[in-house]
Amino acid sequence: MSELNLTDVAKTYGTVDVLKNINLDIERGELIVFVGPSGCGKSTLLRMIAGLEKISGGTLEIEGQVMNDVPPAQRGIAMVFQSYALYPHMTVRENMAFALKIAKLPADEVNAAVERAARILQLEPFLDRLPKALSGGQRQRVAIGRAIVRDPKVYLFDEPLSNLDAALRVATRIEIARLKEAMPDSTMIYVTHDQVEAMTLASRIVVLANKGIAQVGTPLELYETPDNEFVAQFIGSPSMNLLPGVIAQTGETTVVELEAGGTVTSSIATEAGDLGKHVNVGIRPEDFVPSDADAAFQGVVDFTEALGEVTLLYFENRTGAESVIAKLQGIQRNMRGQIVALSADPNKVHLFHNGSTMRKKP
Repeated sequence: MSELNLTDVAKTYGTVDVLKNINLDIERGELIVFVGPSGCGKSTLLRMIAGLEKISGGTLEIEGQVMNDVPPAQRGIAMVFQSYALYPHMTVRENMAFALKIAKLPADEVNAAVERAARILQLEPFLDRLPKALSGGQRQRVAIGRAIVRDPKVYLFDEPLSNLDAALRVATRIEIARLKEAMPDSTMIYVTHDQVEAMTLASRIVVLANKGIAQVGTPLELYETPDNEFVAQFIGSPSMNLLPGVIAQTGETTVVELEAGGTVTSSIATEAGDLGKHVNVGIRPEDFVPSDADAAFQGVVDFTEALGEVTLLYFENRTGAESVIAKLQGIQRNMRGQIVALSADPNKVHLFHNGSTMRKKP
């Protein structure tokens, strides 16, 4: 049996639908990450699981028990918020022990739970410090420790790293990954808008869009075989390029004539009935390579970003469509204003028709 099941879950505010037809099964020990654009409902869905928002329709089950009307404190869930929300006058030990003391657990049980959480999170040297004497990353670890001591069925993380600077985000992200390894049977649901967090932490990613789920899969499944244009462009940075064209040749491989000129070959098989279909050719910026012949795309470089390990090339756009971006390895000097021809491996060329992938599922 799954640890947590969402069946036809919906959320409405008056006559406004925020989420609908959410169906998701989460297994014990998974780290599920909710991602999506701002306003897509990922935090709302997390709060419904926690019991902080009422479910408008459908059912939420935890270990086979319907939880729709069960109070938050009785759901066996612990939540880590974006804000640390630590008590400033309490030490780290007191902050972590507070919920257990309120529950009137014996002192030895409370101390054992705090010591265990502190050991997992490497907070033992800081147990007698006040929050003001801690760094931002250490404070977030205390907030996580406050959840661990409760030994919940499910951990919920609502953008826990958003308030940290870039360096601390990386360090704390690694600590969360290590925490999951140290607690392999714990089920975690994590909300973020940061793709790096999603790709590196998740066992599966849930992409939310248009009031529902756009796709569920492992990080590499979403990157390599997106179901639709939204997921294709949402996962990956910079976003996947979409180049409009028409299918000119079908078969085991497909040839597409691009509206901007040039032809692209894809390893995706198509049928005779697909001939002449208008499609969008999807090529990730990192899959472009310079080419003197058989170019899939050719254009004038309008702007460059030299990042050291890679160089981003932005091409002039005179069609009104989105600009084409290429990510080339290493330092590419004096590229601005130059005409550059690019090609791509047919195995990495995606085809989309009416917004959905043409890739045949195995």
